[in-house]
Amino acid sequence: MEIFDLLRQSTDQGEPAVLCTIVETKGAVPRHAGTKMIVFRDGRTEGTVGGGETEKLVRDAALESLIDGKTRLLSYDLINVEKGDPGVCGGSVTIFVEPYLMRPTVVVVGAGHVGKAVVHLASWLGFRVVLSDDRAELCSEESLPGADQYLPISMSQLSGHLEINQQTYFILVTRGVEVDVEGLPALLDTDASYIGLIGSKRRWQHTREKLLENGVGEDLISRVKSPIGLDIRAETPDEIAVSIMAEIIALRNRAERHYRK
Repeated sequence: MEIFDLLRQSTDQGEPAVLCTIVETKGAVPRHAGTKMIVFRDGRTEGTVGGGETEKLVRDAALESLIDGKTRLLSYDLINVEKGDPGVCGGSVTIFVEPYLMRPTVVVVGAGHVGKAVVHLASWLGFRVVLSDDRAELCSEESLPGADQYLPISMSQLSGHLEINQQTYFILVTRGVEVDVEGLPALLDTDASYIGLIGSKRRWQHTREKLLENGVGEDLISRVKSPIGLDIRAETPDEIAVSIMAEIIALRNRAERHYRK
């Protein structure tokens, strides 16, 4: 498989990776300019930028880039190991390290009218979209096309089938309080950046009371955003989808500006 195809496959499946490319060489070096290597989060590599200590240093830098999301330009002399050089080939090499982080993931729980609208809009906006509903006949590509992944399971099982991190946004457009009360506790203890629940203030109050009765802490319950979405007086499923995704985009943009500071 070509290196770019492998990189695309990895990120499409939700696994971040780093592309390391030799951009300049001088003198005798093991690999020429343009040579590429992929480094995965678990340390696996595909391809090589020369092997030995140089490749180890590049791999370590690539794993760091997965944490901070920043590119790196690495330069190594391969002349004198006694002076700290990672090789003795006689030349020098410059390598560009570029992280490809996974697309932010929207998890839509509920395959009803609003869920359908959110799947279509989130996909159009470039998010990776996961659709989940315990009604298997509704949670399929045939029934609701457009998602990247379909999980016909209960909400309480999602954490065991998904990698949930700060790039994960839950949109709960479920069919009732019972589903929410049963499924929410498993999501509240994850690293998801957003857990939004559709419904009226009265519905959320009832759900909240049930969660408290079941022993869920107030600090965890406070993570839920309900009613969901920005207040734009949305009425139709498409309008509600716009309000929800606008809220998520606003949240992401605020977080990115804070991070850059």
